[in-house]
Amino acid sequence: MNTYMDASRFSAPLPFIGTYVAATSLVCSIAMAADVYHGCRNKKRWFPCKFFALNAATLTLLAIAMKLPVDLSDNMPTAWDQLAKLSGNAFMCTAIGNFMPSIGPMDNKEIFMNIAALGILVITVVVNVCIQLGTAAISDFLIAHVIAMLFMLFLLLILSFTALTVPITKKYLDKIASDEEPKEVGRLTVEELKQDIIKYWMMAETGSPQFVIARSMTSAASGGICFLTALILAITWIKLLLFGYPNRLYFDYNEQMIEFVSDQSDYKWSSALIVVIQSLGVGIGTISPVCRWLYAVKFKCSGSEGGSKSHEDMFKVEDYWIEKLAHWKERPLAFQFGSKNCRKCIHLTKRQLLEFCIGIQIVIVVVSKSVHLFTVFLARKFLSCCRYCEGCRKKFKANDPEDERGSKLDLRRFVLHLEGEEELPLQMMKNNSDATDNLIQMGKKKQPKYFTELLKNFTGIKGIAAFDSDHVPALFSEEPPNCWALPVVTLTTIAIALPNIENHMVHQLLSGVREGLNYVALVEKHLDKERNLVSIRNAAGILWLEVDIFCRWLDKDLQKISLEGKSSKENLERLSDMAKNIVSEFKTNTSGNLKEKPIDWPVKVIAANSMYRITKTILRDLESSSDQTDEDLFAQLSAMIADILGACLTNLPRVISMKCFCSAIEKREENVNRAARLLGETEEILEMLQQHELSGLSPDQAAYLHEWRALIKQRNPSQFASTPNNDTASTGSVELSITIE
Repeated sequence: MNTYMDASRFSAPLPFIGTYVAATSLVCSIAMAADVYHGCRNKKRWFPCKFFALNAATLTLLAIAMKLPVDLSDNMPTAWDQLAKLSGNAFMCTAIGNFMPSIGPMDNKEIFMNIAALGILVITVVVNVCIQLGTAAISDFLIAHVIAMLFMLFLLLILSFTALTVPITKKYLDKIASDEEPKEVGRLTVEELKQDIIKYWMMAETGSPQFVIARSMTSAASGGICFLTALILAITWIKLLLFGYPNRLYFDYNEQMIEFVSDQSDYKWSSALIVVIQSLGVGIGTISPVCRWLYAVKFKCSGSEGGSKSHEDMFKVEDYWIEKLAHWKERPLAFQFGSKNCRKCIHLTKRQLLEFCIGIQIVIVVVSKSVHLFTVFLARKFLSCCRYCEGCRKKFKANDPEDERGSKLDLRRFVLHLEGEEELPLQMMKNNSDATDNLIQMGKKKQPKYFTELLKNFTGIKGIAAFDSDHVPALFSEEPPNCWALPVVTLTTIAIALPNIENHMVHQLLSGVREGLNYVALVEKHLDKERNLVSIRNAAGILWLEVDIFCRWLDKDLQKISLEGKSSKENLERLSDMAKNIVSEFKTNTSGNLKEKPIDWPVKVIAANSMYRITKTILRDLESSSDQTDEDLFAQLSAMIADILGACLTNLPRVISMKCFCSAIEKREENVNRAARLLGETEEILEMLQQHELSGLSPDQAAYLHEWRALIKQRNPSQFASTPNNDTASTGSVELSITIE
């Protein structure tokens, strides 16, 4: 048996492994580029982490991307191999710098797990690089490698100790924000909503955990380190391109070591591919940390107008930096074991260790502030020159645009800031005053045109009383309550089943209801506090899906019913009979012993019961108006739908206001942005609904359809005693007024 093994066979797959490393590096680079694009698109120059954040997925990708720096066994003597190891280390430094804001939204457990995993990866890389430096496996760019390793460790240290401040700052800012929340939300006008959104946007933006980290001193320091790392890699590239093979540039090894070097790399062409992609990744990834650095510098520069701080204040270490460590230092151990002397020794050791950690934290903060202060000093000199030039230019202008700021809302008290960030309110007022206007304009581009057209049939509250008459006998002693969506879906189903209706009218109604139900779902989701209508809402959702997509109601083809029917009355009777049969079958199967509550009935039975009552109500109305055409009935149904949807959407201002503050601090910014866009979408609709005075209901009561019907019945029982005819859609009829207090 031949025991000879060809060593080249073992290194044959390495170029493909190198390609895999390059691909993972490319994915990380694209994610960092996506964060840059997202920040620019949303005018957030501090570039929040949306795509490239500290989590298991990115750590796995980084571990693969570090294949060459940690490779101890393969032959990697060429310039591209040596540069690939350096680019890998620089890539890791850049990744850590990009991770900084992403720790803000994490809870304590997530922070610990992710920082621990990152620490293991970084230490593994550093140890392997040190071994390669000691064995001369890394023979080029030695100084650059050493600096990159030190930067990597310092960035890990900054990230770890910054993470200790996250729970403290979130708790503090959340408390300030909660003090500004309204105790009770009533009916709001569109202008009042805009004012609220502007205020809450400012609070959400400045209180965002990512933004708090991004504007911190340590984040600024990490940006400076990332810039230096990219600069070192760029200088190494320049030396390689200008002087060729860099083995001669740094050290002159003896002949024994030179004999170790070969001209062929096991990774072959893939080394160059890795270097190019990771170098591009370092360049792209440096943008975000450097911009955060400059962003923090900008805040301090803006504060120069209001006076200067003493040196003691500038280098003061605020309490929130060391509060967590100080708490751990004084807290007793969670477990007790051993003798008294043993416990005393452990406690003293813990105190000394945490004292050391507090010292490290203070050093990190002071060094970060020193770097920051030096940068601010240079920036202020530069800005002084710029202001001088700008002042000369303004002398030739008649009007100063700065005078226009006086008319804008003063939001400085809504800027959430920590100790030492006194410059933040002024800077936020200067640069973010129109941010909510942009969000509202984005929403206006997505206005629901079909729903807006449908609501032009809105007459007030007549449709709320008209769709279900008390004269229709109940099939059960107890019936399920109505949510907002269920009668809308049932009425739309009936409208589709009417004969002699043009297709474009049906299409417009379907499109309007489809858009309207999206807002109904928001209202019911946020205002159904007792959650008693969840099953009814689910039934309406399932029923609407079938009607909207398949044009069917409980597996019955609505188009077929429409074509086969000779009159509206015939189709209504057909739908009523089908619904009654379904309910009767359910009643028979339960032998009349209904132990289940109506809200727990099957979806099919809830839908059928709603169909039965509404069709019977409409049939009673048809008996009193024999001259009503199919088009008239379709218009009457459309008016009922518009009335129900319009009444429901009178709750939308309250929902928009609730979305601004009823959420965790990590989600508040996203929710405020959604609220602003939602206001833009529905501004025209809300202004239309404000023209109708709707009173007597508290905000909590106005969230439920049955409360509206109960109040109408109390004030005007005749609305339920007899259903209106086709004059319901007329705007000249008498209207019952209900106001939401």
